[in-house]
Amino acid sequence: MPTSLLTLDHDILTTGDNDPLLTQLLHAINHASEIEIAVSFIRQSGFELIKQALLDVLESKRHHHSLKLRILTSDYLGITEPVALRGLLALEGDDVQIKVFETDKQSFHMKSYLFVRTNEQGIVTEGSAFIGSNNISRPALTNAHEWTLRYDYKANSDSHTQQQFFNIRQKFNAIFEHPNAKTLSDEWIDAYIPRRQQPALKDITLAVTEEEITEYWPNLAQEEALTALNTTRLNGYERGLVVMGTGMGKTFLAAFDAQQMKAKRVLFIAHREEILSQALSTFAKVHPEKSSGYYHGKAKEAEKELLFASVQTIGKESHLSQFALDHFDYVVIDEFHHASASTYQNVLNYFEPKFLLGLTATPERTDQANILALCHNNLVFERNLVHGIDEKILVPFHYYGIWDDSVDYQAIPWRNGKFDPEALENQFATQKRAAHIFKHWQIHQQQRTLAFCMSKRHADYMADYFNTHFAQQNKRAIAVYSGSKVLRNEALTQLDNGDIDVIFSVDLFNEGTDLPSIDTVMMLRPTESNIVFLQQLGRGLRRHQDKTHLVVIDFIGNHNSFFSKQSWLGIDIKGANGGKPIDRPAPELGEGTYINIDPQAVDFWQRLARQLRTSAKEDFADLTAYLGHRPNASEFYIANKEDRFAKVNKQHGSWCELVAEMSDDELLQEVVTEHRDFLFYAVQTTSLTKSFKAILLEAFLILDGFRTPPKIDALCQRSRKVIDGYPSIKAKDFTGKEAQVAIADTTGVKWQKYWEKNPVHFSMQADKKTNIAWFTQVGERYQANFTVKEQHVELLSRLVKELVDYRLVGYLGE
Repeated sequence: MPTSLLTLDHDILTTGDNDPLLTQLLHAINHASEIEIAVSFIRQSGFELIKQALLDVLESKRHHHSLKLRILTSDYLGITEPVALRGLLALEGDDVQIKVFETDKQSFHMKSYLFVRTNEQGIVTEGSAFIGSNNISRPALTNAHEWTLRYDYKANSDSHTQQQFFNIRQKFNAIFEHPNAKTLSDEWIDAYIPRRQQPALKDITLAVTEEEITEYWPNLAQEEALTALNTTRLNGYERGLVVMGTGMGKTFLAAFDAQQMKAKRVLFIAHREEILSQALSTFAKVHPEKSSGYYHGKAKEAEKELLFASVQTIGKESHLSQFALDHFDYVVIDEFHHASASTYQNVLNYFEPKFLLGLTATPERTDQANILALCHNNLVFERNLVHGIDEKILVPFHYYGIWDDSVDYQAIPWRNGKFDPEALENQFATQKRAAHIFKHWQIHQQQRTLAFCMSKRHADYMADYFNTHFAQQNKRAIAVYSGSKVLRNEALTQLDNGDIDVIFSVDLFNEGTDLPSIDTVMMLRPTESNIVFLQQLGRGLRRHQDKTHLVVIDFIGNHNSFFSKQSWLGIDIKGANGGKPIDRPAPELGEGTYINIDPQAVDFWQRLARQLRTSAKEDFADLTAYLGHRPNASEFYIANKEDRFAKVNKQHGSWCELVAEMSDDELLQEVVTEHRDFLFYAVQTTSLTKSFKAILLEAFLILDGFRTPPKIDALCQRSRKVIDGYPSIKAKDFTGKEAQVAIADTTGVKWQKYWEKNPVHFSMQADKKTNIAWFTQVGERYQANFTVKEQHVELLSRLVKELVDYRLVGYLGE
């Protein structure tokens, strides 16, 4: 494929149907340094076809500088869709300009696509102009009969050719700078929406002949979740967790629920800008009437009605202070496990929305512990991967667990729950392992394979090895990663078209990307956690017309980090027949699912299972590897519920002391040493006949009490707000007459009197075990009865909050 050129072939006429313009456009987008488009209208169906390519080139800076992108569409006949305009507005780049030509009574029929490649000095070296009848809609770019003539320019060509090409660009520039060409903005779209809703629109839509109006409706699982969310709010909950497996539409659900709530302002928080971009696109489809924008390192569009924010940015106090506490009436938190709890805590403690929705695809109770605590232990709805397969939303999978005898994993250094990256890469980039993988891929592969690698070097090595052995088979593999020669959207297009057979990827496809045609997934690296394993598996579970099931080829090594897979796959290792493979249908993992595991792997797992674990450190390390992060107290408690921290306390004194021992953070170790007794006696092991002590501590932390002791009246009122978020606590702990009168008090007077009596007063009494009063009253303020150094405040607060969450998980679960 002539990737050095902007064009794919020498035929200058594109006619549609079996000769679609889309293929030519995508190739040109991926290889241009300047793009100029002018079309009469843009439909969402067409924009979706070119959006990922535009996002990729805007991100890649492939040609040594930012892509220069200018797009001009129009309001002619009101055919351009607001949702497509919102998507265009979300394109980010140093040199991106989007305009709309206001036609008034003048027609606007332009359909032109100009692509230019420049060298490092900015001199034009190549250009192509497509001029014809294609607007940006799915039919126009794919199967409709549309004629487009391409005009090419090459450097050093004759002066007439140069003159004609530059004349086309000058004409584009003139119309782009026309007084009627208005810069696109949310305000322009807001004014456009009622204008295009005139009765004439019914007749206008006839102009879009092959395309129906796109409408978005919840699927069956989303409808059930929406009902559950509505019910939980009626029951008084202000926060809730929804678990939906990969590919089942979590983001659409959030958009539908915001619509159901009639939310005016929505905040969607995630840890990666790519997820924010995809979420904005989804919300714009359901809420085309609302303005949308980003709040992250490169953009601060705080005034937008739908705001998509990176937790790393908005979680800083300097940014939070830009918003009123009730600025958003609906907040969505996507996948809490990706960022430190403290960053999310800043957001959760600051905003006071009408409802906060936590989203995760994680099916295991252990994985949910942290996010459940943040959602006031309110699991609203759960539909995991198994439900998705059974309900035909996802395809079943056939799992092949291959014994990886090409690598001795026990000889590779293991640090902080992970293999040493350099040592692992050296073991992976070898002929022996590549041959082992190629052999089993040939046995099990289907048509389109996505393989997950550990590094760029590993991906390149595997692609080179496969291509060497593909020489006689008319097959091809490529490596795709940040900075690779082939962009992500190019690779997926080539895979869909059958031009390549295998993509070796590093991280780019772990989550978020829609890959319905993938029918084979290879796990070529140890997955850091159960969560990552499920994300990678989920890449291939979406339904596709050419796919009946997904093949999963996983390589299992001789290290205990691989042991958790047997648990997730539902395998009874003790009951397995040693020396024989596991080879059976697995309806418990979804109808049509099948597992096959090599006997060597079964034997290894059985040997591991016979090794009795007596160390809390080992339990801690195993859970760290399983989760992909340091477990918090709630997660450890749920994973070891029968033990209830007895082993931890016996071997290490307390939970926080174990955490400190397993950490290299000297400041953390210093905080635990200095405040060990308070953390253990006042929080971890204090008696809870009711939840009051835990609620009081949570309110104290929200008010930043270790740094600035709060007034007692403020502490009482904040405690009341915390309780309002726990309807289950209201039902459990406020049953007596006095308690019911206090909790129903709207003036706050009776409530404060009740709360001051218990727990505020009792919390200032000496602890029976230590004879120490941990808190005291100084004037009107409630403060810790011990000194906390300024550099210790944040870490101590985080540890206390972690223990409070654990105590509430245990209390509400009992």
